[in-house]
Amino acid sequence: MNGMTTDGMLAADTVDDTDDALVLGVRSSLTGRRWLWRDASATRDAGLTARMGMAIMQQAGVPEVVGRMLAMRGIAPDAVQDFLSPTLRALMPDPAGMIDMDKAAQRLAQAIRTSETVGIFGDYDVDGACSAALLTHFLRQMGCRVITHVPDRMSEGYGPNTPALEAMIDKGAGLIVCVDCGTAAADILSPLSARADIIVLDHHKVQGALPRITATVNPNRLDCTSRLHGACAAAVTFMAVVATTSLLRREGWFEARPVPQLMDYLDLVALASVCDVMPLTGLNRAFVTQGMKVMGRRQRIGLNALLDVAGVSDDRLTSTTCGFALGPRINAGGRIAESGLGLELLLCEDEAEARRLAERLDAVNRRRQTVEGDILDIAMEMATRQREEGHPVLLLCGRDWHPGVVGIVAGRVKERFNRPVLVGAMLEDGTVKGSARSVPGIDLGTAIIAARQAGLLTSGGGHAMAAGFGLKAENISALHAFLDERLEKAAALPDAVDLSIEGVVGVPAATVELANDIGRLAPFGSGNDEPLLALPRVRIVRADRIGREGNTLRLLIEGEGGGPRLKALLFRAGDNPMTPVLEDRNAPPLHLAGWLQAQTWNGRTTASFFIRDAAFAN
Repeated sequence: MNGMTTDGMLAADTVDDTDDALVLGVRSSLTGRRWLWRDASATRDAGLTARMGMAIMQQAGVPEVVGRMLAMRGIAPDAVQDFLSPTLRALMPDPAGMIDMDKAAQRLAQAIRTSETVGIFGDYDVDGACSAALLTHFLRQMGCRVITHVPDRMSEGYGPNTPALEAMIDKGAGLIVCVDCGTAAADILSPLSARADIIVLDHHKVQGALPRITATVNPNRLDCTSRLHGACAAAVTFMAVVATTSLLRREGWFEARPVPQLMDYLDLVALASVCDVMPLTGLNRAFVTQGMKVMGRRQRIGLNALLDVAGVSDDRLTSTTCGFALGPRINAGGRIAESGLGLELLLCEDEAEARRLAERLDAVNRRRQTVEGDILDIAMEMATRQREEGHPVLLLCGRDWHPGVVGIVAGRVKERFNRPVLVGAMLEDGTVKGSARSVPGIDLGTAIIAARQAGLLTSGGGHAMAAGFGLKAENISALHAFLDERLEKAAALPDAVDLSIEGVVGVPAATVELANDIGRLAPFGSGNDEPLLALPRVRIVRADRIGREGNTLRLLIEGEGGGPRLKALLFRAGDNPMTPVLEDRNAPPLHLAGWLQAQTWNGRTTASFFIRDAAFAN
C-alpha cells in the first residue's frame, strides 16, 4: 500500500512487492512503456529509500523530497554536500594527472613568454567551438597571436587535414593545438611535427598509434590513469589552461602582469559538457554548476546575443538552456552552413556583430530543422522495416541526405526504437558519410573502431554513445552484418525504454515550492537525469497548439476531483502518438509522467509540467 509523504508525494519505497515495481499500474503507456520506480530495491526492502532519505534530510538539512531522490541516486549522506553544491576547489584534480599535460603546459607557457603565433584547429561541433574559443581567449589575453581554423564538414571532413595545418604554419604558427580532435590523426600530424610543434587536447577514443608530436593530452588514452574518462575536450582544454597558468605563476610571470580570471571560462566548459552529453557527475557537475553561474552573468557577448535571439529571458539558466537553446544553434553552422560560425560568435566582442551572427545561426538552425524533418520521415520507415526484420543495429542510408543532419536523425531514431542507430548520407562519389548514436550499455564507439580496423570503414571513431563513420557504399551490407554480430545483445532490448519514476504527486501538490526543491538536484543531464514524476488521474481542461509551427501542445490540467490547475506542455506534438488523446477533452482520466519545473516570466514564477509520457488510468 502506498504512503503519502509530507510533501504530498507518494513514496516509492511503499510499493507492493506484488506489482513488480510498477508505478500506478502502468504496464503499457500510450508510447508502449512501463512505468517503474527508479529505486528497484524498494520492491525488495520496503522502507529502504525512506530511511536513507530521512538520514540525508537530517544530516544535510535538505527537504524530504530531496533527501529521498538523493537516496534513489545512491548518494551517501557524507557525499550530499559535494553533490548539491559542487565546487572546483573540492572536486578538481591536479591537471598533471593526465599524461602529457606537463609537456603541453610547458610548450604553451613557452609560446606565451615569446608572444608566439599559435594555430588552433578545432572541431565543428559545440565542444570543438567552445574548446577553441576558450584557448584562443586565453592565449590572446596572454599576448599571443592566434590563428583559428574549423574544417568544413563537406569539403574537409572531420579532424586535422594537411592543407589547413600547412596554411597556419605558413602564416607563422610555430605551435599548433588541435582541440576536440587529433588523437586519431597520426598520419596527418606526425609528418608535420618537423615544421611545427603540435599539441592535441582531445577526449575521443584512441584508435591505433598516437601521433608523434609534442603532447597528446587525452584522458581516454589507454595509458592515462587520471580517471577523467567523462571529460569533454573543453574541460581538458580548461585544465591545460590551469596547468599553464600555474606553471607561469611558479616562475613569477605574473609578478608584473595581471593573472587571468580562469573561472570566467567555465561558461564554455559547461556548454560543451552538456551538449557533448558528458556524465554530469563528479567534476563535470562542478564545471556545469559553476559555469551556469558565469553564463547567467551574461558577460560573454556572443552567448548573450544568442540567448536573446533564442528568446531566453529567464535569468535562471540551466543545462536545458545549453542543450536546447544554445547548442543546436551553435552546431547548425557546422552542420549545413559555414563551419566556423559558432566559433566566430563565441569570440565576438562587438555587440552589433554578435547580434548579426546570432541571427544568422538562428536562421541556419531553422533551415536545419526543415532538412532534418524531410530525412526523418524516410529514416523512420526504413528503421521500422529493419526492426521488423530483427536487426539489433539499425543502419540507414539515403541519397540526397545532408551529412550535417544525419547525427540528429540518428538520435531521433534511437529514441524511437531503443537500438544503436547509424545514419549515413550517400554521396555522389560512391561513399557514405554518417553519424551514429547508441543506447546505455552498448559501446558503439568501440564497435566502429573495430569495423575500421577490419577494413569495412574508411574512417570512424567516437564515444560509447556517439560516433562518426565513412565507408564505400558497396560495404554497407557487410558493415551492417558486422555490427549486428558484434552488438548482438542489442536485440534483447525492449522496443521502448521503461520510464524510471521518482514520485507520484497530485496536481494540487505540483507547486513552485516542490519544483524548486527538485531543482536543487540540478544540473540535470547524462548521469543525473531530471526526476520524473507521475501525476495520477488527470483531466484535460484545455488544449492549444502553440509555437512557430504549432508543434507544441499546451494543456491546462486538473485532478479528477477538480481543484487547482496546472500548465502542462508537450513538445514535438506533431508526430507524437500521445497528441490525439491529450487533445481530446472527452478522454477518460489519464496518468501523466514528466518533469515539474519552476519558470519565471515577466517577474512571475509558476510551476509547469513537461510531459514525457501518458497512460489511461485504470
